Amino acid sequence: MLFKDQRVLVVGGSSGIGAATAASFAQHGAHVYIASRNKAKLDHVASQIVGKVETVVLDITHDEQVSHVLRELGEFDHVVVSAAQTATGPVHGLELEDAYSAMNSKFWGAYRVARAVHIREAGSLTLVSGFLSVRPSKSSVLQGAINAALESLGRGLALELSPIRVNVVSPGLIATELWANLDASARERMYESVAARLPAKRVGAPEDIANAVIYLASTRYATGSTVLVDGGGAIA
Repeated sequence: MLFKDQRVLVVGGSSGIGAATAASFAQHGAHVYIASRNKAKLDHVASQIVGKVETVVLDITHDEQVSHVLRELGEFDHVVVSAAQTATGPVHGLELEDAYSAMNSKFWGAYRVARAVHIREAGSLTLVSGFLSVRPSKSSVLQGAINAALESLGRGLALELSPIRVNVVSPGLIATELWANLDASARERMYESVAARLPAKRVGAPEDIANAVIYLASTRYATGSTVLVDGGGAIA
């Protein structure tokens, strides 16, 4: 078991990529802590995970709460940050307040966690960005900029925090609860349309990203890396 009895924190572990990542770490023997703002969602995901799991209510947009909660939790072997609530849209259509909130959640949230969390020297920190950092979209300019900033943050932290390893996983389109606002038929049409344009001929599943996180956390020669898991979206 790759992570037997190791302590792992997954921020954003109450849904989607974070939930799949937490389940995978638990399957590999880790004692997993899943953190997010929503206790009900945390409890639901925890009930589905086989293995050692605890829940932590945490809002990564609040400086003092992040510092206090992470100090109380103590040291971890591995930390994953996949939490974010980000509005999207073209620069001229997205309200500035929504743009600030998106940056505060996805970039500054990861920054706060990286600044406050205690990771053992042989451990790792993995951030989750997105392929729009290298394949920009005119309708999601801010998302691309935030993802690029996260990837740059990861490279810088790999130097600052050494020998702790810091890496980034960059997903493409992943079938998660993010698309639940679309009705089922529209969602499937969107998935099919995207899959047809991708070299992999499918959209991603949360487990695809979890696999990449597990690889980076378990590979002690990997640091300062950004791993694309996008079905070929960046080259299509």
